[in-house]
Amino acid sequence: MTAVLDKQKVSAVVGLLVLFEITSGFIQGGVAPLLPDLGTEMNISDANLNWVISVQLLTAAVSVPAFGRLGDLYGHRRMLRIALACVAVGSILVVIAPNLPVLLAGRALLGPLAALLPLEIALVRDRLPVELARRAIARLVGALTLGGLLGGVITAGLYQVIGDARLTLLVPAVLAVICVPVSFLAVPETSQLASGKLDLPGVALLSVSMVTLLSGISLLSSVALVGAALVVAGVAGFAGWIVLELRTAEPLVDLRALAGRHVAPFFLCSFVFGIVYFGSQAPDATFLAADRADAGYGFGFTALQISLTALPAAVAAVIGSTLTAVIAGRFGYRPTLITAFLTIAVTFLAQALFHDQLWQLLLFKIPVGLAAGVALGAMPTVIAETADASRTGITTALYNNVKTLGGAVAGAVVAAILAALVTGSESTPTETAYVLVWLMCAVLCVGAAAAAVFARRTETAA
Repeated sequence: MTAVLDKQKVSAVVGLLVLFEITSGFIQGGVAPLLPDLGTEMNISDANLNWVISVQLLTAAVSVPAFGRLGDLYGHRRMLRIALACVAVGSILVVIAPNLPVLLAGRALLGPLAALLPLEIALVRDRLPVELARRAIARLVGALTLGGLLGGVITAGLYQVIGDARLTLLVPAVLAVICVPVSFLAVPETSQLASGKLDLPGVALLSVSMVTLLSGISLLSSVALVGAALVVAGVAGFAGWIVLELRTAEPLVDLRALAGRHVAPFFLCSFVFGIVYFGSQAPDATFLAADRADAGYGFGFTALQISLTALPAAVAAVIGSTLTAVIAGRFGYRPTLITAFLTIAVTFLAQALFHDQLWQLLLFKIPVGLAAGVALGAMPTVIAETADASRTGITTALYNNVKTLGGAVAGAVVAAILAALVTGSESTPTETAYVLVWLMCAVLCVGAAAAAVFARRTETAA
């Protein structure tokens, strides 16, 4: 009877964490469709509107490692509650913002959204046996993916009815506020806390380096000289951070422990995934939106049609991430990850070769979505299991940052490819530019699969 009650309690706790991730995905996925109208309502220029997205990315780069390490030291539940409180306040600020500075302040407070998943992974790994923890992590990743899907579709639909972008954003704000008291209901605190103290110089230098590098990458396509200078400064900052961490008795990140073949290749996989996952979204959308009569390719789709075209991949990703623990439990996590990346590579190669008909693109969306979902579910599990139990928070936080960095790099690289290959004096990219982007994604995925093959991993016993 006690075992049944314990199982019910565990299911209830995981259910609460799933709610937090659905909310996280909803908030992150809901703002993008509203950006143009939000800019119109608040009289914000397109250039400044980019900062609405960028400021959250930058604060996430700062908050994720700090929240992860503080969770290891003082409790992941405690930091989870603080993160949720920040998100709730930020969401409300976004709704009531009278001007751009207040709007950006609200978006900055949404940065800890990226810290929720690493903190939750640390909680389930601390409290659950291996097999149950793996299933819980898969559910959390699936919930985040599902939330992003629901956020984009529901928010766009609500806006059509309400007609006011900020009033529409009141819906995710209410969800964020509800999550704060819910986090006090049944979530247990971490039982294994790390000893030591927070490496403040390490946090500061890593944060400044990430912000500098991401800012530089975002500026490369518009202010190339400034962007390049910031990129160089960011890389130099990372080099200095590595030296600092290697010389610190209680470092923020134990780089020596992460440098071996048991974990480093999986971080490389995460970086590649960030490039492929984030880097393919914008070109896919602009390809579908292009007028074939003018560009020689495309389908002239509206925003709603583009969203519906992406729907099969999003649904497949939710299914794939949810089934990760079952698939990997049967075949092993490393073979599963290798197969997922090879599947994505084959799909992008096929898309590069065949993209004239809509049915071809829709056909490719399903396998790439499933494989991406499986990869999303497998990578944090593999990386979390390589870490010492007392450092799960910071290790999974670092995974999140590496994936985010990959996405930022993708934005700059894809923008450069599409800007370099244009039709005559027009600014419209050529079909060859899109083919090169898809081929790049395919090659990178083959490289990620090779890195996973190179990794040395022993499956953890359940």
